[in-house]
Amino acid sequence: MTRTRLERVRASVGIASLALQQIEDDLSAEDIDQEELAAILRELIEDTDPPGGFMARVAQLLTVAAHRAEQVEPDRDGDASCPLHEAAALLTDNAGMRLIWAARALHPQGAS
Repeated sequence: MTRTRLERVRASVGIASLALQQIEDDLSAEDIDQEELAAILRELIEDTDPPGGFMARVAQLLTVAAHRAEQVEPDRDGDASCPLHEAAALLTDNAGMRLIWAARALHPQGAS
């Protein structure tokens, strides 16, 4: 990996971490009510930009990493790529649905 690529990734992860910290701060606010909490949870999973919401975008990132791992794994045995594919599936299949269920439990009127 070139140093420039690693630096770009490191900077991007830093920016994403700051954004996630801001979301965490908003979720921790004393004045947040159930409707607003449900709206924030929906924002993480709804079809906004990028399509599929934040969780789907993270899953896509893991899938891209898995495909690349398939190409560079020394034995092509799936030791690296398989866990990445599984992590992506857990995010979309498990975490995404659980966010939907939680948002609906908090504010069913806003359910899509």
